[in-house]
Amino acid sequence: LDEPLLESPTTQIFFETPKKIVNKVDSPDLSMWYSMNPYQGCEHGCIYCYARNTHEYYGFSAGLDFESKIIIKKNAALLLRKKFESKNWQPAPVSLSGNTDCYQPAERKMKITRELLKVCLDFGNPLSIITKNALVLRDLDLLQELASKNLVQVFISITATDEKLRRRLEPRTATYKKRFQVLEQLSKSSIPTGIMNAPLIPGLNDMQMHDVLKAASEAGALWAGYTIIRLNGAVGPLFKDWLQTAFADRANKIWGQIESC
Repeated sequence: LDEPLLESPTTQIFFETPKKIVNKVDSPDLSMWYSMNPYQGCEHGCIYCYARNTHEYYGFSAGLDFESKIIIKKNAALLLRKKFESKNWQPAPVSLSGNTDCYQPAERKMKITRELLKVCLDFGNPLSIITKNALVLRDLDLLQELASKNLVQVFISITATDEKLRRRLEPRTATYKKRFQVLEQLSKSSIPTGIMNAPLIPGLNDMQMHDVLKAASEAGALWAGYTIIRLNGAVGPLFKDWLQTAFADRANKIWGQIESC
């Protein structure tokens, strides 16, 4: 399920027509001003994802529902255009996405993220992107045009270098090798690119940070960030159950180190 990234045969698609697509970010823990998320839920299936809790607002579970019931905001580009046309809008960077991956499998067919890039280009509004999917290269033409006007930054999410760990931790994502290749290609295309080495999980992937940063630097990354794992709400028990199943030999040690943080 790596390249090309395919949808699971059990995936269900739901369509939503929200009233807005741009959200103001008030959290003191986040540096972004605004975010927009064309999708809710994510087929990547990363067990640690803090966004799992938001699926409960739709009456779905933070567990398997989050991975298999994907909500698509099909009017996202129209809403963004209306936002930028508003007299009250003061141009500011918008993050795409702060919640679920804007280049997850559904994007291959829906192309909503691509339409959002076009709107940002039309209005000259800056944006940042964070993804762990190689599908971002499909939009290289738009990204290069945005970059030529200093309007875009791309973050590639890279949690480790160990493929065995990735297959357990992030089962339906591009391989780490592929992500470094994406990073290199974006960099060579003059698109400002960095990485998020996140989340760091004590005793599981934190010891690989040096290798991740070294490889990212060699691939052309201009900056790097990290956050520690955030087990908010329903994510805590989900992650603990996964940990005891996937890494039974060291689950208690890892959990203890997380608690000590």
